Amino acid sequence: MTLTTSNATKNKTVAAWLAFVGGPLGLHRFYLYGWFDTLGWLLPIPTALGVYGIQRVMEYGQDDQFSWILVPLLGFTFAGCALRAILYGLMTPEKWNARFNPQSPLDAPAGQTRWATIFAIGLALMIGTAVLMASIAFSFQRYFEYQIEEARKISQ
Repeated sequence: MTLTTSNATKNKTVAAWLAFVGGPLGLHRFYLYGWFDTLGWLLPIPTALGVYGIQRVMEYGQDDQFSWILVPLLGFTFAGCALRAILYGLMTPEKWNARFNPQSPLDAPAGQTRWATIFAIGLALMIGTAVLMASIAFSFQRYFEYQIEEARKISQ
């Protein structure tokens, strides 16, 4: 996989915000790796499936077993993209520029950490953690409730 065909400078702050806000749609991947990035095109699939799971919960209620699988996909995808935003934001300028701006000097401004980068890291940490914990809690709650219902059926 090539990084990009363009020689445009990739800004660390922009990449962190794109990973946090538009990560489930693959926007950060397209920004960094170009339009031919396979993972960028695959990221919207679990996102769309998770949104479909939320629609099923709203339509059929929380007892819909198919939604138990689909809803966490959205949460895990969002949490993974929030983690990617944190990793981008915490990357050193030298490592960022060596990886995404090889034509620039290692201390180029595009790799510098700014206040906007720090805000992206903080929001991604807070919201990404909350979404991840909510997804795990939803999944386990529904799973254990299902196990209890099945045990009741067996015992009757």
